[in-house]
Amino acid sequence: MKKILFSHSYFLRFDPKQWATGQPYAPIGTLYAAALMREQGYEVSFFDTMFAHTPEDIIPSFEKNDPDILILYDDGFNYLTKMCLTNMREAAFKMIKVGKERGCTVIVSSSDSTDRYEQYLQAGADFVLLGEAEQTLSELMAAIGEQQNYFFSIAGLAYKQDNAVIKTVKRNVLKELDSLPFPAWDLVDIEIYRKTWLKHKGYFSMNTATTRGCPFKCNWCAKPIYGNRYNSRSPQNVVAELKMLKKKFNFDHIWFCDDIFGLKPGWVHEFADLLAKEQLAFRFKIQARADLLLQENYIRDLARAGCENIWMGAESGSQKILDAMDKGTTVEQIYEATRLVKRNGINPSFFIQFGYPGETKDDIAKTIRMINELIPYEIGISVSYPLPGTVFFEKVKTELKEKTNWTDSDELALMFRNTYAPAFYKQLHRYVHKNYRKQVAIQHLKNLFTKPSSIRSLTLKKALSFLYYAPAAWLDKQKLRLLENSPA
Repeated sequence: MKKILFSHSYFLRFDPKQWATGQPYAPIGTLYAAALMREQGYEVSFFDTMFAHTPEDIIPSFEKNDPDILILYDDGFNYLTKMCLTNMREAAFKMIKVGKERGCTVIVSSSDSTDRYEQYLQAGADFVLLGEAEQTLSELMAAIGEQQNYFFSIAGLAYKQDNAVIKTVKRNVLKELDSLPFPAWDLVDIEIYRKTWLKHKGYFSMNTATTRGCPFKCNWCAKPIYGNRYNSRSPQNVVAELKMLKKKFNFDHIWFCDDIFGLKPGWVHEFADLLAKEQLAFRFKIQARADLLLQENYIRDLARAGCENIWMGAESGSQKILDAMDKGTTVEQIYEATRLVKRNGINPSFFIQFGYPGETKDDIAKTIRMINELIPYEIGISVSYPLPGTVFFEKVKTELKEKTNWTDSDELALMFRNTYAPAFYKQLHRYVHKNYRKQVAIQHLKNLFTKPSSIRSLTLKKALSFLYYAPAAWLDKQKLRLLENSPA
């Protein structure tokens, strides 16, 4: 049997914002593939780039494990890898080179390589796995083991043959997710993750996924790995993994990194019942849509299971922009869902997106007003980011020049012509964040007078932050006004 060295191409140090935030999650997509290969009898090792300094840090793993195959398999569940950052692409190319210099067959699987397979083959990769990759990898490894030279019958594959790039037919996604082994958690140095979380947040969070894919069709959302299909693990399978993780690693918190959590009717109710039966208690956060958060029984089941934070793809407070995005939700649903979630003791958080084509000053004002009125628990602000395979990308691709990806997750560069210049949107990001913090401070100031019995040091600290955020937000707004008339 061939010996396989697994790795991935997300380097936390190459993403300054995420490094400072200090909330890393292990690459479970990579660990799923490693577990499957090990189950099939291959000798598997793993080099985790999450805390590495350079791509060359992988070299000792070659010396220690003497692999025949290097597999760079990115985590398709993490939005940071879906962003296809150029820092990570360049690191992947360097790791491919290291693997080839040591005589390895190099296989790559990621959102970026699925979109740009020709570039990865040009960089030296022997094979690129397109889309969901476990089954493709299994068939490819079997063919390599049998010393085959014909790979065209393997779906979901790109490779070179006689200097020509070959792309085989698309691979259908896996429906029976319970058939996969649990991720190979034993390959990860979990303690460095724990220490980083404890240092920055005071608790330890781990990640898992209960589903794959998303059936909704927001026209800016890229889905190169799992597509528009939606398949779910059983509640029993998920709870079994959580029991194992709790026993082995004693986590405090879970991020369910599904694009959409608990969409299958009755799934969350059964999940909550199983957790209660197993006496498995923990806090968790999920991602969801406003229109899926309008049933009180569903929200109550989430709260009963331990959900403390729901990240909602709100995107905009302007119905015109939501419709342009093909979002399929309404501003009224965002308001209703936020109130319902809060009423049941869960924190609602918003993903917000500025800069979608056609967005005007009035649309921006509506989004800011929505944030001010609803005061979500947290906000994540981005600008519209065109990725291959999306309707949005096709709309703006003629305006894209050489730069088509961000270097890191905090770049927030607007890469196409819009209502305002790119500098305006960078300043808008700063202003909206500070204005939001000012609104949170005002809310805590009110609580000092209306709920004096509930005053804690954190409440007092946030209330006093008004003294900083009020003038800071005002100053940032003046800077924003100066940029309004800059050429787009």
